[in-house]
Amino acid sequence: MIELLFVACLSTSPDACEERSLLFTDITPMTCMMGAQPELAKWTEQHPAYTVSRWSCHMLRQGEQKT
Repeated sequence: MIELLFVACLSTSPDACEERSLLFTDITPMTCMMGAQPELAKWTEQHPAYTVSRWSCHMLRQGEQKT
């Protein structure tokens, strides 16, 4: 499983940030890196109060899945 981990900050309060993630089961880490910006653009369209400040892709190890 691949995790697209990103930091989302409130547009009105840039110091109010939190980690968020999107999980993918059918892609590689390289595919995640290449497709992250369009996925994050979709996320910000659905969450207009937030901006994304940074992001990364990595493989989740078994037992590491977030709930």
